[in-house]
Amino acid sequence: MAEVTRTIRTAAEQVYAILADGWTYSDWVVGTAHIRDVDASWPEPGTRLHHKVGPWPLSINDTSTVIALKPGRELTLRARIWPLGEAVVHITLEPINPGETRVTMYEEFQEGPLHWFNNKITDLALHGRNAEALLRLAELAEHSRHTAHSPR
Repeated sequence: MAEVTRTIRTAAEQVYAILADGWTYSDWVVGTAHIRDVDASWPEPGTRLHHKVGPWPLSINDTSTVIALKPGRELTLRARIWPLGEAVVHITLEPINPGETRVTMYEEFQEGPLHWFNNKITDLALHGRNAEALLRLAELAEHSRHTAHSPR
């Protein structure tokens, strides 16, 4: 399991606007090569993000599904990358003040080979990947032209 926290210099609503736009995931989720489609009511529970993971020609078409949502504050996904497995990814947004948000990303493989071989090495790899993902999310949120809508 990997848990990474980063303070992002913008309001939680602005960070949530990025999370609520499924088309941005390939911009900040490390390893996601392309978003193929996003269900119309994303990020409502049960909706899916259809993505391509990994480099060409080894990329894999799969999906991530929202399993829980607290609009504007928490998003939990089941991310599939079969045949490697699936992970649960939990993202929380905690406003520190009007211009800063503490974002925590927790990921744990729960199915497949990456779960079976879960060890300190895979934890370190996930930690590094998720630290980079939160850095990219911070850059998007801090410099975004997304409109910070009120949470769904």
